[in-house]
Amino acid sequence: MAASFVKTGSRVCDVGTDHGYLPVFLYKSGKCKSVMATEINKKPFLNARKTFESEKADIPLYLCDGLDLIGEKDADTIIIAGMGGDVISGIISRAPWLKKSGVSLILQPMTAADTLREYLAKNGFKVTREEAVCDSGRLYSVMEAIFCGKAYKLRPAAGRIGEIKPTSEDNIAYLKRQKRLCAELCNALSAVPQKAELLNGEKTALKEINTLLGE
Repeated sequence: MAASFVKTGSRVCDVGTDHGYLPVFLYKSGKCKSVMATEINKKPFLNARKTFESEKADIPLYLCDGLDLIGEKDADTIIIAGMGGDVISGIISRAPWLKKSGVSLILQPMTAADTLREYLAKNGFKVTREEAVCDSGRLYSVMEAIFCGKAYKLRPAAGRIGEIKPTSEDNIAYLKRQKRLCAELCNALSAVPQKAELLNGEKTALKEINTLLGE
């Protein structure tokens, strides 16, 4: 799913590449102008290097934290996948050049997707596309974001569902899961008068999700 978001002719950097499977896939696809990768931990760094060598993939690999050794001249498409939303937000915050025009972020949070969406909105990154994907029984979100130059407030449901629409079975499953979680939170908040404002926001979010699902 993350690879499908990459545009033809892109210069890609896969952050936290682990075994290096994604950059090898992109390298062999021929759709990218260039592909590189980073990894912070020595063991997965060595695993990725081994993968590149065995696949005869000429992919530059850097041992560093996030994008610390990567600059705007190196890549125009940044993939950060398989990490928590808070970790992804931290990596983005330490690379101010990502706010340059034309840089695309392809993000796949394992957890705290709502935290990542909030961070993007507060820091002027607009999510232009988002899809859900189910793997081994678990649902994940993959999103593309670009810097729009202006912070904005998320609508009530956006923190929970982002830009996911009911256009595929996985997207519908994601929306239904978020609907269930939102309903459970509404029930819990209804017993706490001090949380009336938060409850109203969750009710609005639940209504939007129900509308998307035609329920």
